[in-house]
Amino acid sequence: MAKAKKQKKVRKIPMRKDLLTNEMRPKKEMVRIVRDPKGLISIDSSGKKSGRGAYVSLNPAAIATAQKQHLVERALTGTVSETFYDDLYAYVDHRKARVELFGPDA
Repeated sequence: MAKAKKQKKVRKIPMRKDLLTNEMRPKKEMVRIVRDPKGLISIDSSGKKSGRGAYVSLNPAAIATAQKQHLVERALTGTVSETFYDDLYAYVDHRKARVELFGPDA
């Protein structure tokens, strides 16, 4: 009797909802923003900071809209530092450049 071929396991891709556009996207294509226990909102580059998190896609236009409408503050009910959006733009530009150069796993 012939042995059955082993099938490769298909890895499940974790999906997250974009805070700004309400689209479901792969977690690796997004940036996590976290509200720490003190109530301060910051960028979570490691994806492991403790606190309430939300995900934002690598879309500068959506971030500009979020800044005008204060979407991040409302969604996470916390305080945003004065330089938060500047840091977020810089981080998104950096991540976007890495994705273009090295692919989505970079």
